[in-house]
Amino acid sequence: MKKCIFENNLKSVYVDGNYAMKVFAKDYHKTDVLYEALNTSRVEDAGVSIPKLVSVSVEDGQWVITSEYAQGITLAALMEQHPEHMNEYIDKLVEYQIDFQSKTNPLLLKLKDKLARQISSLTDLDSSIRYELETRLESMPKHTKLCHGDYSPENIIVTTDDNNMITTITAVDWVHATQGNASADVANTYLLIKLRNSDAADLYLNRFCEATNTSKDYVTKWLPIVAAARLTKKKPEEKDLLEQWIDVVDFQ
Repeated sequence: MKKCIFENNLKSVYVDGNYAMKVFAKDYHKTDVLYEALNTSRVEDAGVSIPKLVSVSVEDGQWVITSEYAQGITLAALMEQHPEHMNEYIDKLVEYQIDFQSKTNPLLLKLKDKLARQISSLTDLDSSIRYELETRLESMPKHTKLCHGDYSPENIIVTTDDNNMITTITAVDWVHATQGNASADVANTYLLIKLRNSDAADLYLNRFCEATNTSKDYVTKWLPIVAAARLTKKKPEEKDLLEQWIDVVDFQ
């Protein structure tokens, strides 16, 4: 029997057996639906272990993307239920991220191009700050690693054993996937976790940098850029923190 597991003004997600159906609002742009399906397919082609795309269809005037259903719960829920295992959960989050960032697909949108468009669209931001952000972005190294774009515990599905330890892990919602610098994606994940759990965010950043031998300073140079890009989501509850990350940066 079909069961609704998520709903907002733009889309609803239903589960029917082994399949998940994302049903979009009738006024949702067709281009955006097809782009999401195409991006998911390109992530599959890159060899990432994710719920596979099954079909794109129209039912009762609404676009529907059907994928395999990822059994389990979100990592966000697991972290909340069992904070005593936070270290192990963060390690799994990092491990999976390192794995998919080892892959690429040259057909994906370039991350730097997307970030540049997002920053230039922030007309409410002081023009001098926009210029400094654009200058910093342009100076950052160009890579082609697979980046999720919205890699947060809410978009990670896990299964666990009897001791509440993770046995399988995958990520969903690859609509924002791009090819680019892995540290930019890490900075974005750090911000997403920081908005909800500051200690977990700091632990995540430390673990990722340790596991990849990456300088923490290199990752944090991306923070003002991804924070500015996140402002385009126009979420009031995030605005103050994101603006702090932009304001505290020394643009040198």
